[in-house]
Amino acid sequence: MTDILTNLRNISGDTYVLSGNDDRKAFDTDVFGDKIGSSLAVVRPANTDEVAAILKLAHETGTPVVPQGGNTGLAGGATPTADTTQIVLSLARMNAIENINPETRTATVQAGVILQNLHDAVAKHDLIFPLIFGARGSCMIGGNISTNAGGSNVLRYGNTRALVLGLEVVLPDGRVMNLMNALYKNNTGYALKDLIIGAEGTLGIITRAVLQLHPAPVARATALLSVASLPAALTLLRKLQDASGGAVEAFEFMPENHMQGYQNLNPDRTLPLETPGAVNILTELGATSQLLARPGDDGRPLIENLLEDVLTDGFENGDILDAAIAQNDSQRDAFWHIRESAYEVATSDGPAIDFDVSVPLDQVETFLDQAAKRLASVVPGMRKTIVSHLGDGNIHYGVLPENNRNGIAPALKTKVMEVVEDLVTELNGSFSAEHGIGTSKRPSMARQKDPVALDAMRAVKAALDPQNIMNPGKVLP
Repeated sequence: MTDILTNLRNISGDTYVLSGNDDRKAFDTDVFGDKIGSSLAVVRPANTDEVAAILKLAHETGTPVVPQGGNTGLAGGATPTADTTQIVLSLARMNAIENINPETRTATVQAGVILQNLHDAVAKHDLIFPLIFGARGSCMIGGNISTNAGGSNVLRYGNTRALVLGLEVVLPDGRVMNLMNALYKNNTGYALKDLIIGAEGTLGIITRAVLQLHPAPVARATALLSVASLPAALTLLRKLQDASGGAVEAFEFMPENHMQGYQNLNPDRTLPLETPGAVNILTELGATSQLLARPGDDGRPLIENLLEDVLTDGFENGDILDAAIAQNDSQRDAFWHIRESAYEVATSDGPAIDFDVSVPLDQVETFLDQAAKRLASVVPGMRKTIVSHLGDGNIHYGVLPENNRNGIAPALKTKVMEVVEDLVTELNGSFSAEHGIGTSKRPSMARQKDPVALDAMRAVKAALDPQNIMNPGKVLP
C-alpha cells in the first residue's frame, strides 16, 4: 500500500493525495451520511494525463478506483465501500470551462465543473444548459453525465444523455478514449458515448465533455395551481403543450401534505394559493422566440396571456380550482422554493424508505392509489411523502413507518421495496428514474432487471474492466 501511495504522490503531488482519516472523511461518506466507506486514499488529479496515469497504476496493481464528483448522489454510487484498498479519484480540480461557442451552441468542459458555474457562464451568452435540480450548486458535470441526471426540465430538453454531444473517457487500463466531437449526427458503429453515460463510473472515468446548449428563454410564464385530479392535470399539460408549441419546461406535482409540510417549515412564507388541494401543480413555460415574448395589448408577454387563457378554460370546466401566476422574478422564485424544498419537507418527519420511480404518464394515479392500498397492511399507520416530475412520469415516493425516528428495520425496508417495485414493473415502469443504481438499488437490479439484459451488462463490464477495478460493487448485482 505504501508503494501505491508513493506512486499516487508522484503523479499528482503530495498536496493532492489525502490519506489521513480526517482528510478522507468527507469523501468516504455520502451526502446523507448513512453510507460510509473507508478508502486507502483520495487522489485529486489536475488533468486527463494524471487520471490516465492513476488508472494505469490501478490496472497494474489491481487497485479499485471510485470516481467522485460533487458527492451529491443519492444512491451511493460515488461512495467507497469498507474495502480499504480502494482509492477515491476526485475530479474536483478539473473544473475548467474550456470553451463556450455561441455559434454552435456548445460548451466544452472538464468533468469537475460545478453545474451552477456552467449555468452562470453560458447565461452571459444568452444561452442555457437546461439541466436543473436542487444540487446544482455543488454537483459536477462528470457526475451528472455518469448518472444520466434528470431534473425538472426533462419534459422539454430531455435527460443529460440528450445534452451530451461528445466525451473524453479514461478506460480502466489507463487508455484515453477520445469521443470529443460536437456532432449531432455521427453514425460510426457502436454508440460508446451512450454506453458511458449512466454507467456510474463502472466502465471508465469521464474527464471532459462537449455539451449542447439552448437559447435562453426571453420570457417565462410560471403558475402554481390547485387541480381537480391527476387526470385533469395531464389534460392541462396536453393543452399547454399544444397551445405553446411545446414550450412547457416544467410540470411538477405536489400533494396537499407537501404544501402543508412546506408551510410548517416556513411559517414566515405565505402560500401563493388560498386553497391548496389534493393535487397542486407548478408549471413553467419558456418563450425562446420573440413571437411569444412580445408584449400583448396589456403589456405582458404573450406567453403569459397564453397561459392565462388555458387556465381560464380550466376554471370554466372545473379542472382548475385555484391558481396563482407569478408577476415577477421574486414571485417565480417563491413558487420554485416550494418545489425545491422537497428534501427538507420529506425528511422533516424522520427517515423514509425512498423511491425514485417512473411510470407511463397515464399510470401515475394508478401507481399512487395501488401503492397506498398494497402498503397499508405492510406498514400500519404509514405516512408518505410525494413529489413528482409529472410531465415525464417520474415520482419521488417516500414511505414513513411508525416510530421511524428510531430507525427502519431492514426486513421492513426490503418488503416495502418489493411491493413498490413489483407494482412499478406491472405498470411497465422503472424502479430507477433519475438517481442511478449505486449500491442502494443493486438488490432491485437482481429482482427486477431482465436477466438477459443483466448478462449483456456483465459482458460489457468484463470486456472493458476485466479486473473489476472501476467502482466495484456498484450497479450490477
